Amino acid sequence: MSTFCEDRVCIVTGAGRGIGKEYALMLAAHGAKVVVNDLGGARDGVGSDLGPADEVVQEIKAAGGEAVANGSDVSDFASAKQMIDQAIETYGQLDVLVNNAGILRDRMLVNMEESEWDAVIQVHLKGTFAPAHHAAAYWRNQSKAGTPIDARLINTTSVSGIYGNAGQTNYGAAKAGIAAFSVIASRELKRYGITVNCIAPGALTRLTEDLQPGEITDEMRERQSPRWIAPIVTWLASRESSDVTGRVFEASGGVLAIAEGWHRGPRVDPVEDPTTLGPIVRDMVKQARLNAGMNGEDQDGGLG
Repeated sequence: MSTFCEDRVCIVTGAGRGIGKEYALMLAAHGAKVVVNDLGGARDGVGSDLGPADEVVQEIKAAGGEAVANGSDVSDFASAKQMIDQAIETYGQLDVLVNNAGILRDRMLVNMEESEWDAVIQVHLKGTFAPAHHAAAYWRNQSKAGTPIDARLINTTSVSGIYGNAGQTNYGAAKAGIAAFSVIASRELKRYGITVNCIAPGALTRLTEDLQPGEITDEMRERQSPRWIAPIVTWLASRESSDVTGRVFEASGGVLAIAEGWHRGPRVDPVEDPTTLGPIVRDMVKQARLNAGMNGEDQDGGLG
């Protein structure tokens, strides 16, 4: 077993399956003590089952690692605090929180139900805020008490949120919010010894397999395996990453990249008369860099 993350106490939410499971397994393989959180619901968030989290814990223990299961609903404020408290009570400290839990309820905007919007925003956005709030409060209090802090908050965005994907206004809005949340939190928490970064993962999991067009081959499964994402999360969780904060990383079997945020583009002096804006705006649009497609590259676009 590696000692890269030795004695680091890590919580990984949504770690019973898919990407989160790979995070938990790799962190444990590198010496971390892991709280494996998973509500155990279906892809749309319905139901609960501690079984998947327990199975990951048993796999970690069988390999010689240390882990405990947790079934908290990360979008419930009190339940999220219980998860943070469990890590501290079990292992005496908390060093890393990986907010990974999520659900999908895809629908075109005109067909989306209010409940589909609310559920996705609740799980992703509040499910990031609630654990992060309680973890950050713990680290701040420790810092104020004189304990040196070398903590990590690692959140999960998506290319759907940072680049935009049709059919996912709820999911994309939540994920864009998490990216902004991470940048802002990094500025607030740096003084306490806490870094905040964000991952935009790309992988075939139970959330995404049926969104893939055509037949899924063995080669595609390998190229889009969630195991390719775990290394950057493990590195960010380690002590080695203390100088990196406020970044959004794209990670998949095809790329490891930094997604660069909004920057001001073409500009003009303020205009009082709206009737004169047509040619001015069209000239700015012509000069501006196109919005990126889902692959992070420029795509064709217009005024819309």
